[in-house]
Amino acid sequence: MSKPCANFSNNLKLACSTHRSVSDLCRTIGINRQQFNRYLNAGTLPSAHNLLTIAAAFGLDPAGVFRSKLGERRRHTGLQGPLADAFPGDLHALEPYLGFYQAWHTSLSWPDKIVCACAHMREHGGQVLVTTLERIEDAEHDIVQRSRYFGLAAFRHQRIFLTELTRGKAPTFGQTILMPFETYQRRYLRGVTMGVSWRNNNLPYATRTVWHYLGKHVDKRSLILRCGIYAPNSAALPTAVLSFLTEAQPVTAAPVQAPRPDRRAPP
Repeated sequence: MSKPCANFSNNLKLACSTHRSVSDLCRTIGINRQQFNRYLNAGTLPSAHNLLTIAAAFGLDPAGVFRSKLGERRRHTGLQGPLADAFPGDLHALEPYLGFYQAWHTSLSWPDKIVCACAHMREHGGQVLVTTLERIEDAEHDIVQRSRYFGLAAFRHQRIFLTELTRGKAPTFGQTILMPFETYQRRYLRGVTMGVSWRNNNLPYATRTVWHYLGKHVDKRSLILRCGIYAPNSAALPTAVLSFLTEAQPVTAAPVQAPRPDRRAPP
């Protein structure tokens, strides 16, 4: 008995245990019971056609599993070092989030304004690549800013982690952590983004961010034109974005310390 036959037989028996009966299964998928018994007894392997028929009966996709394994192999060979297993972490879990976004956040560089950028997450070679574009025109201060970020996305412990690098002579890192879609809401990802202000003494900051999912196919020109800075009372701001970015932050009271004895006083 060959090992492939034995492995397939054991897996098929386990799968059949979830069905009402083998006879009923054979009638449903149109495979002769005598031939099916050969598969169960590890006597032979099914043809490619019968294999797909049996897999479909149990809701399985052998080709999809094969593609997934190939993707894992590409990831391990294409990325080395301590983060080799970190990106994307769980490609299958990231698949629902692939596509285009309008990304909103506040920034020390533009006080009292809300920054709107656009982003794209896509799978390539077993990894999920992220591209973010900021396109800001501030006529009041005669500033035109174009910033591009390129990086990777990872899915770990029900969080989406984005690590990006700017393009230019002095590149810097940007990091964002997003929460997955809620059970009954598939449009907004909420989280926090961290960066360094380039207009306010290069101060580091962390702020809330909201990514509005727009789908896998969009009008890219329209997407880019919506980028910029917006006043909080702008009608262009989605209500979900405004409420999350302007929600009052919790205040943590400082611990009360007991008064220290005066060391100068005599005992």
